[in-house]
Amino acid sequence: MEQSFMKNSKILPLVLKMSLPMVISMLINSLYNIVDSYFVAQISEDAMTALSLVFPLQNAANAVGIGFGVGINAAVAYFLGADKQQSADRASALGLMLAAAHGIIFAAVCALAIAPFLSVFTNNENIINYGLEYFYIVIAFTPVQTLSMAFEKILQATGKMKTTMFCMAIGAVANIILDPIFIWGCGALPAMGVPGAALATGLGQVLSLLSYIVVFFTSRLPVKLRLGSTTGNKIAGKLYMVGIPAALNLALPSFMITALNAILATFAETYVLILGAYYKLQTFIYFTVSGIVQGIRPLVGYNLGAGRKDRVMGIFKVTLILSLGVMLIGTLLCLVIPRTLMGLFTQSPSTIAEGASALRIISAGFIVSALSVVISGTFEGLGKGIPSLVISLLRYVAIVPIALLLSMPFGAAGVWNAFWLTELISAAASCLLFIFVYVKPKNNKY
Repeated sequence: MEQSFMKNSKILPLVLKMSLPMVISMLINSLYNIVDSYFVAQISEDAMTALSLVFPLQNAANAVGIGFGVGINAAVAYFLGADKQQSADRASALGLMLAAAHGIIFAAVCALAIAPFLSVFTNNENIINYGLEYFYIVIAFTPVQTLSMAFEKILQATGKMKTTMFCMAIGAVANIILDPIFIWGCGALPAMGVPGAALATGLGQVLSLLSYIVVFFTSRLPVKLRLGSTTGNKIAGKLYMVGIPAALNLALPSFMITALNAILATFAETYVLILGAYYKLQTFIYFTVSGIVQGIRPLVGYNLGAGRKDRVMGIFKVTLILSLGVMLIGTLLCLVIPRTLMGLFTQSPSTIAEGASALRIISAGFIVSALSVVISGTFEGLGKGIPSLVISLLRYVAIVPIALLLSMPFGAAGVWNAFWLTELISAAASCLLFIFVYVKPKNNKY
């Protein structure tokens, strides 16, 4: 199949064509956590707090699948752009095998770690029981999730953005429908409570995976599953070269949330709930930008392979402008209707008031963070995983000592202010990295 449209089409229409389906997909995907949290919050604040506490490990499991999928995407797109068909096929086949193995291993490790993990943050048995009931079911579906992400990124590398949007939507819609049915019961089906939310999420992921499999094996695609005995190690190296930093990029928020939860729990468990609610809400903003970035990754990789650095820079500039617009909208929403947003996750007036204040403060860093997110995603598309990882380390690790220091005189407010301060520092560093790693060097190859 002809893929030259990636290097011949006008940049703005091309970016929109590739990104809009991914934006919709990511927004639909964000509903998994939002919907679960919304319905679970109707049970009790303890139940919502439990989901906030297990979210870091749940997010880490997703990071393994999505991150390695980014490595597959970058490799397949590059090989197609360089007209190396056999390498693209082998990268696809090897990527799927490794993704399944990652899912099985990570599910086992997390299942063993969750009980001691929860005990670090609370001694409330009710919260711990809710967390265990939810997490054991969700984590069992990790192999399904990692395989789904692998198939999704292979299809995206070939430009099949609308197809992946459709497959992801199937699972998300199923989750939305099944959540209230499984939680509250329906007819002969008994109410399952918190475990019902987890089961709805898992079954939605199964439906998405089945959709990807059907599409992959029934469609005419420019890649097939084919392993080679001589280049497997070399291709695996390319997959991990981008996949490991990308997975770490996505897993770092789990570290950040865990560390911030530990700081906030010293003041009150209410702040843990607020941080969890914020992180569910911000997915609508950051997943939108992430969708744009995911859409341009194959474009960046393909044009790099085709030797079109001018196109890479044009794609980067358009993506940055679109992302700044999204972040501006997110900032305005958090400033204008913060109480309404927090009210989705709690009925307590005091928690809503505290949460609204937190949203206003944190949103001060949204606009400047667009620089870091777009530059990091562009590095991944270029196959430069290490600079991308450096940016994420700044955004998600540097915030912890800053939050700790600010919390000493200012309490929880110090943690909220650490968000925008860290984003400002990270954006400046990202610009310098992009200039010195990609813009100035004359030879930029995968």
